[in-house]
Amino acid sequence: MSRTAPPIILSEAERAILESWANSRGLPHRQVVRARIITLAAQGVPNQSIATSLGISRPTVQLWRGRFLALRTAGLEKDAPRPGRKPRICGAKIKAVVQATLHTTPANATHWSTRSMARAQGLSEATIRRIWKQHNLKPHLVETFKLSRDKHFVEKLQDVVGLYLNPPERALVLCVDEKSQIQALDRTQPLLPMRPGVAARQTHDYKRNGTTTLFAALSMLDGKVIGDCMPRHRHQEFIRFLKRIDAQTPPGLELHLIVDNYGAHKHARVRSWLGRHPRFHLHFTPTSSSWLNLVERWFREITDKRIRRGTFHNVHALIEAITEYLDSHNQNPHVFVWSAPVERILAKIAKCKEALDAPH
Repeated sequence: MSRTAPPIILSEAERAILESWANSRGLPHRQVVRARIITLAAQGVPNQSIATSLGISRPTVQLWRGRFLALRTAGLEKDAPRPGRKPRICGAKIKAVVQATLHTTPANATHWSTRSMARAQGLSEATIRRIWKQHNLKPHLVETFKLSRDKHFVEKLQDVVGLYLNPPERALVLCVDEKSQIQALDRTQPLLPMRPGVAARQTHDYKRNGTTTLFAALSMLDGKVIGDCMPRHRHQEFIRFLKRIDAQTPPGLELHLIVDNYGAHKHARVRSWLGRHPRFHLHFTPTSSSWLNLVERWFREITDKRIRRGTFHNVHALIEAITEYLDSHNQNPHVFVWSAPVERILAKIAKCKEALDAPH
């Protein structure tokens, strides 16, 4: 059997590439050495002589000659893929961990932890953590959801979303609701201010100084909010707020109010008042669907930015803070834009119902 290495014949393009690689100072050293191996081999230099001149072993020369003959210049740029270390945990064991996480619970708890699953499967906590991360499993987390049982859900959904996406001409769309029982909380000790490396601190206990209810109407046109604080949220206060909306909006426009199903909104006296003010039109969201009313998004803003961490010595101070926030917001209002069409919402609800109906 002949021990002569197969000859290497280069095209002009390959020769130019290899020469540029062989003389390069910016490429990785290993790529430069491989280019020099092939360049010398193409000149007919024996493998042993190439190895001696480049200070490498003969098997290395043979390796890269073979790689070049198989893949040409592309075979010199990267190492061949290696099989890697043989996994210590077989696929069946990984599958068992995933199945146990998804379909079982420990005898003494509502969900698995890394420790309890490690004991049950005879593995280490780090291994369980790695398997859960690979399969995006988080047994310690739980999210809440609520599906409306309103028989007229689709009709109400189409009505409200239609107002968002295609509002009527010469009309204002207002998202109206009450944020009830806002507490004027006063901490038992003064706030400790923030310092470098130390967050602001406040006592966990507090003193209750009364409550107020914020009535708000968010304009979908410009993002401004009509607001008023009242001690209660009965139908009397709702009518009073409707009068405030009537006074603070242009008289020539129709008013379409998106409201929830709270009893005060449907009271006989409210219906009577609406009958005397025909430019008002109430549109009710489906039951258990407060997410459809965009004023809830604004309520979250004022809660996070002004109420939750506030300290109020009395209800008057709380109302002052809310009023100041309202004034500041209306000077530079933020428009909340609804983008989800009815079809997309119904598709998500159908998928959720399908998951609920599936056997677990």
